[in-house]
Amino acid sequence: MKILITGICGFVGSEIALHLRRGQSSDQLQIVGLDNLARNGSWRNRQRLAELDIDVQHGDIRARTDIEAIGKVDWIIDAAANPSVLAGVNGGSRKLLEDNLGGTINLLEHCREHGAGFVLLSTSRVYSIPPLAGLQVTAHDEAFVPDTSALPDGISAQGVTEAFSTAAPVSLYGSTKLTSEQLALEYSHTFDFPVWINRCGVMAGAGQFGKADQGIFAFWLHSWREGRNLKYIGFGGHGHQVRDCLHPRDLTDLLVKQLATECGDKARIINVSGGVSSSRSLKQLSNWCGEHWSPAEVASDHTPRPFDLPWVVLDHTLATETWGWTPETSTDQVLNEIADFAETESNWIEFSR
Repeated sequence: MKILITGICGFVGSEIALHLRRGQSSDQLQIVGLDNLARNGSWRNRQRLAELDIDVQHGDIRARTDIEAIGKVDWIIDAAANPSVLAGVNGGSRKLLEDNLGGTINLLEHCREHGAGFVLLSTSRVYSIPPLAGLQVTAHDEAFVPDTSALPDGISAQGVTEAFSTAAPVSLYGSTKLTSEQLALEYSHTFDFPVWINRCGVMAGAGQFGKADQGIFAFWLHSWREGRNLKYIGFGGHGHQVRDCLHPRDLTDLLVKQLATECGDKARIINVSGGVSSSRSLKQLSNWCGEHWSPAEVASDHTPRPFDLPWVVLDHTLATETWGWTPETSTDQVLNEIADFAETESNWIEFSR
């Protein structure tokens, strides 16, 4: 089997490639990657991939010729995207659309031409903002908890389900991923190739790049370890806002199942997350950091930001029912892994931003 992984030198793409390679030899599985190497830290991941004989091509999914140069593949895993919910807000909207939507169209065309399967790594940000922003929550143990007596349709005690509204607004970023999902399903139906869409929670682990919008868990821990200023923004400035946490190796375990399966009657769109048990607030992350290293002050800013939400946890019940999949890596394991890495990289935020 030959697999193309786009964005392979990013955190998620590289971790998927490394985990796939460790499970199978190059005789069993050929992995080729495409990355524009635009982010600091990409070169480090390219070296790690080369050590396991994973072929990385320098190219851009916005350029069809770069994709065509890869040739025939059996599957494409699309891990290339601008992942920031604030992308395009203060300019750069056309680049966001070209990266996240135009690039996906080029990949789908490649699948059509070669009969390859397609796996889209999507996001929780496809879900409608107003009902999530208006969710009734209370603070418990320094974290927001939703009022279970007033949950809107599509939210269970385990989190946001696939049935939750995707009506606009979802942000420019969210709309590019939602449109990519729809196009992938249409291409699959029209040209008869398999498509799986995984709406992922917050990815986290050692080596994740030092930007808050690309992974708040790693950003918070590295910033704390490096003595950088941190701030609770909005929601009273208490840091009670909550997100879930997922390690890419747990996602990869699901991908292995999907790459071995034609679509059939299985659900095409699923949430992939650490679930409620993995969720943490910023204040809880601060408490963890203070115990692991030493206490530090975190500033407060009551000013709300566009698209910030008090509580977003994905319910992965459908993934469990469809694939027998559950995440194996606990949040404490993820945090300890990031902390160990932070001890060896004293200036990671600056190096990788």
